[in-house]
Amino acid sequence: MSVDALDLVILLAYMAGVVALGTWVGRATRSAADFMLGGKDRPWWVILFSIVATETSTVTFLSIPGFAFSQDMTWLQIAVGFLLGRLVVSFLLLPQYFKGNFFTAYEVLDQRFGGATKRAASVMFIVTRTLADGLRLFLSAIVLQEMTGIPMHWAVVAIGVATIVYTYFGGMRAVLWTDFLQFTVYMAGALLALALLVDKYPGGWDELLQVGREAGKLRIFDFTLDWSHAYGFWAGLIGGLFITLGSHGVDQMMVQRYLSARHLSDARKALIASGFVVVAQFALFLLIGVGLFAFYELYPPEVGFERADRVFARFILDEIPTGILGILLGAIFAAAMSTLSSSLNSCATAATNDLYFPLVGKDVSPARKLRAIRIFTALFGILQIAVGVGGQWLQATVVSSVLGIAAFTTGIVLGVFFLGIFTERVGQKAALVGLVFGLAGMTWIFFATDLAWPWFALVGSAGTYAIGLAASYVWPREEPGLN
Repeated sequence: MSVDALDLVILLAYMAGVVALGTWVGRATRSAADFMLGGKDRPWWVILFSIVATETSTVTFLSIPGFAFSQDMTWLQIAVGFLLGRLVVSFLLLPQYFKGNFFTAYEVLDQRFGGATKRAASVMFIVTRTLADGLRLFLSAIVLQEMTGIPMHWAVVAIGVATIVYTYFGGMRAVLWTDFLQFTVYMAGALLALALLVDKYPGGWDELLQVGREAGKLRIFDFTLDWSHAYGFWAGLIGGLFITLGSHGVDQMMVQRYLSARHLSDARKALIASGFVVVAQFALFLLIGVGLFAFYELYPPEVGFERADRVFARFILDEIPTGILGILLGAIFAAAMSTLSSSLNSCATAATNDLYFPLVGKDVSPARKLRAIRIFTALFGILQIAVGVGGQWLQATVVSSVLGIAAFTTGIVLGVFFLGIFTERVGQKAALVGLVFGLAGMTWIFFATDLAWPWFALVGSAGTYAIGLAASYVWPREEPGLN
């Protein structure tokens, strides 16, 4: 499906504007430290919106309304778990990152266990993040390909290159400020879409809610006790809490944002406030899904929907007037580029700081350090483009499976952090045993069981912790300096 020239111009102007803003904001970047953490003087509210924008991808923007369209609003239980998880992270894990001059989450593991543990966790992060976000790039490119009719590989390249450019030149400063812009754009787009839905419904907001209520679409709580059910109350509350402990507590992409704050209190304020924003954001996306259900009940489509996560995209392309459509398409790509730019910057930081700098030694000039991290930024951008291009030859179920792998690897790293925080006897050998067996166990659980995905982080962290603790009785902690 093609779009009008005006909408395409608006979309291209937006993408060009993001690249220009990111490049301009990042012009003050003079060192690798600036590139990685933006000078460690970013305002807390910019970090807040960057946290939210980073965890909101195009998949989220389109799929969450699809969930409410086909089911109900029980997804909101997981968002509440996300909020509780942030509270725990802010007091349990966040202080760990402000005890030294750290650039990555995994340097804490180096200080507690040793360099091998840091490198293992960093490599796990880089691999899963590159794979998952390369496929997110592919899923975002589907929208561009359907709009313009260009070949899929060129759609992937277009979005990927635009993101690489401003991340390459601007570093963390560019990522944070463009995230703020992109959050504003996609939230404005979502609110505009909801307003248009309400306007199209004869009875307005009250009648829309009545239709949703009668169809059971406004249900929020589901107290089903079923380990295979992803959207029950306990899976949402406890599983969502542990997902956030992993994704926001020990994942480099989020930790890097906290480290760019002026001090711990600013980082804590940004993290806790982001939880409330996320709950409100998911409530908005779910209400859009209820509105879509009511709209298509009144105006049934000529061709049915193959998948629920295509409903919002169909509504945007079919029902939104010219001009406004360009703004909403910009909102979709804002959600995509905010996640991708954060991914490139965090992967480059982890690779440079945790793997490259220790390899080449400390006597590296500032110019060489900055050049190295920019090269890694471009390299990971190219790798994500390659994964995105390859995504078109994968089955949809395979794409979903690979995207899910990142959900349980953060739980494994979380288990290693727990070994460092809650035990004294566990050393590097035992921690690595826990990590390896935790990864093997979660791989088996993911592919061979029906365990719902919200439980992955809890099971992965608990298994890694238990195995690492047990291994410490075979390989007790060595003296400081020998690990």
